[in-house]
Amino acid sequence: MVQKKNEDHGELLSEDLELVGKSDSFLQVLEIVKQVAPTNITVLITGESGTGKEIIARAIHKLSPRQGKSLLTVNCGAIPEGILESELFGHEKGSFTGAVEMRKGYFEVADGGTLFLDEIGEMPPSTQVKLLRVLEEKTFMRVGGSKTIQVNVRVLAATNKDLAIAVQRGEFRKDLFYRLNAVKIFIPPLRERKADIRPLTIRFAEEVCQENNIAFQGFTEDGFEFLENHSWPGNIRELRNVVERIIILEKGRMIDRSMLETYMGKEVEPDRNLPIIVHKTSDQAERELIYRALLDIRMTIEEIRSKLLGHPDQKIREAGFGSPVQTEVTPEAPLPKQEEELTLKEVEKLQIEKSLERYRGNRRKTARVLGIGERTLYRKLKEYDLG
Repeated sequence: MVQKKNEDHGELLSEDLELVGKSDSFLQVLEIVKQVAPTNITVLITGESGTGKEIIARAIHKLSPRQGKSLLTVNCGAIPEGILESELFGHEKGSFTGAVEMRKGYFEVADGGTLFLDEIGEMPPSTQVKLLRVLEEKTFMRVGGSKTIQVNVRVLAATNKDLAIAVQRGEFRKDLFYRLNAVKIFIPPLRERKADIRPLTIRFAEEVCQENNIAFQGFTEDGFEFLENHSWPGNIRELRNVVERIIILEKGRMIDRSMLETYMGKEVEPDRNLPIIVHKTSDQAERELIYRALLDIRMTIEEIRSKLLGHPDQKIREAGFGSPVQTEVTPEAPLPKQEEELTLKEVEKLQIEKSLERYRGNRRKTARVLGIGERTLYRKLKEYDLG
């Protein structure tokens, strides 16, 4: 591992491992990484979305004896349930419709190397059984096959769920949880690692400037203070996106607090959203999506009603509401019945339809924007007959 002390900013910087920070919690994580990397032990990496779990997995692989072999990443939440098993373990020709030839899975391809299973909490129970067998016996069979295949693969897993609670609910196998939980690395959220925000910001700024050939003057002190006091619900991923956007759009100027407030204010509308719940289960995330959609629809209806109540016909046309309203509208007039009687399921269906239309049917982008797993989206599409 290549480490150096940056005298200008005082952060511990590990360039080869992409790890940046100086907080006590970051240094503790780094120490655990250094201890477990040379072994073959399974590691479970936990933390909120955007905290850098995949970066930690890459660091473990690079510091391990397997560094010269493959590191493959599989997002268990992005692959539909019926396909995940075939992706992991491969399949034989003719094992199912569309299996026109034999295909190796990730475990075979990663033989001798490392397999990183991201969002493992989304893995269906049927696949969990086969994964447990691979972890314990180092063997598996392809889908539709009868031949036992032996592999030497180190498994690293990550989740933003509390798997202990998932076990209690029967959503995750207890034996697999104990097998994965041999060593657990928890990455604290960025809001609890304020000392890491400045060095991370500097590192991201340097990368953006190099990639885009931008001359950058840096951040002012009040700019850094603003960043350090932000709650960062999207964690490191959100910080990187903010830094990249503001540097490119401001063409390398010195970034101060007022500029950050302008850009980040456009991104977040706290008065239109519910408070963000951390450590959400999938059920909580789905309920939050519905509640947010309800609030947005209610606000939209109120805005329309306000315009109708307060403007004559011409202003209504100017506001974009089409032809003049023929009936008299009074403050006591009720909202249209169909709007009042929307059920939660109808709201959810409308929100999904709207997102699918916006992203031209791209289900992966739709699921990401809605804040749900792709498999959950597939289930909803089937439930609402949205094809």
